[in-house]
Amino acid sequence: MSESSQSFYNHIAQTSDEPMGLEIDRAEGPFIYTTNGNKYVDLISGISVSSLGHRHPNVIKAIQAQLDRHLHVMVYGEFIQSPQSKFAQLLCDQLPATLDRVYFVNSGTESVEGALKLAKKFTGRNKFVAFHNSYHGDTHGSLSVTGRNVYRDPYQPLLPNVHFLDFNSDDKLERIDDTTAAVILEPIQGEGGIIPAQKEWLKKVRKRCDETGSLLIFDEIQTGFFRTGSLFAFQYYDVVPDILCLAKAMAGGMPMGAFVSSSKIFEVFKKDPPLNHVTTFGGHPVSCAAAYANLQTLLSDDFPQKASTIEQTARKILKGTGIVEVRGRGAMLGLQLESTNLTQKVVEDCFDKGLILGWTLHSSTLIRIAPPLIIDKDLLEESFQIILKAVQKII
Repeated sequence: MSESSQSFYNHIAQTSDEPMGLEIDRAEGPFIYTTNGNKYVDLISGISVSSLGHRHPNVIKAIQAQLDRHLHVMVYGEFIQSPQSKFAQLLCDQLPATLDRVYFVNSGTESVEGALKLAKKFTGRNKFVAFHNSYHGDTHGSLSVTGRNVYRDPYQPLLPNVHFLDFNSDDKLERIDDTTAAVILEPIQGEGGIIPAQKEWLKKVRKRCDETGSLLIFDEIQTGFFRTGSLFAFQYYDVVPDILCLAKAMAGGMPMGAFVSSSKIFEVFKKDPPLNHVTTFGGHPVSCAAAYANLQTLLSDDFPQKASTIEQTARKILKGTGIVEVRGRGAMLGLQLESTNLTQKVVEDCFDKGLILGWTLHSSTLIRIAPPLIIDKDLLEESFQIILKAVQKII
């Protein structure tokens, strides 16, 4: 065992008894290379982060240029920093007029925390409506609106007055009432099994929020930045949220998140008291420089078509005995298999053949597939054939 591995197992806090344990040497494009000389195809993009692949040259160039200027200089919101301003302008230029102001944070769960606080402060209400099987993060506020008891139960009590409804169901939408601060949902449930929202249902949720003065929060931490085909999933659904939560693929592999809303709603963060939501490292200039280059690159090519090609290729190849369905949109896909045993063995077999796939005990019959959007079509087809052959061999 190498010195690095010993330190990992002895001193890094572990989140499972059996981590994957790959010792990483470098990563480039769709590939991850280990210190023992193995090469893996990353079919989950570091969990929907590396949409441009690992170390995209445009992102690396932007990071290097910012390193020569400055790193952290002041807590969020006090100094004018060009990387923040440029990226905020570019991002808001892609969004509806009601999403014209952005608050930068460091991660997805922080974006949800900020969105919940913003909704409470703006509405003066404290009730939230969320959905069963949702996942919004592991900090206390985000966990409070996560509809998975397996994550929630060890940390009870959480935030009070959170009500869970069934996703894609009209039943009990009346629980969204004039005491509700916000409704929070994922346009496509990720951890819940890659379950897309139904268009008409989402429009009904929007209408109910409008009727009751409740804010609508979209958690697009996974679905954002062309992962599902459109730049953001809400554009496909033609339903505009009041607050948009972003992270993961935002900064090309650098840590970053954001929540976006209107100037009117954000006014409440300025007073009673001032500085009532602050962050030290949110909007770090290196992350913002990376995010600007990342978004510029995404906008410069036909990434909607690239995401569509990934989905079409998966649906063409991944079918047959043992495979129940491929679901999802674009490059956010779930491969549903017939049993937990089959799923685990397929993931292990593919791993031995150099494919990194997503699978957890909490989605025990689902393989999550989220390749980098830049993946070559031949490599994509080869990878899907490896998965298909593993299913056929094991079934």
